[in-house]
Amino acid sequence: QVQLVESGGGLVQAGGSLRLSCAASGTIFKIATMGWYRQAPGKQRELVATISRGGTTNYADSVKGRFTISRDNAKNTVYLQMNSLKPEDTAVYYCKLTVVLTDYWGQGTQVTVSS
Repeated sequence: QVQLVESGGGLVQAGGSLRLSCAASGTIFKIATMGWYRQAPGKQRELVATISRGGTTNYADSVKGRFTISRDNAKNTVYLQMNSLKPEDTAVYYCKLTVVLTDYWGQGTQVTVSS
């Protein structure tokens, strides 16, 4: 069983930065695709960014140029560096690990951006 633990959320002013981390248990991290998703109140969960086992990244248009996803296979950890934060980035951010067509989710971390 894979466990994912997110950290790094919090309250920040518009224009500020945060870095989210997601640590995975087990030994499959290196072959997994990792992703960050977010869900704002009253809205559906949406893709923020993904990174493949080979390091290929993909971003939602709304965060391109502001957010950067990266991974450290030695630490079984994926990161999301968020810069130039906007109030509309406020949401619960979830980490997802995908391997062999199976998804595992973290518990989420709250990010609140004040105007």
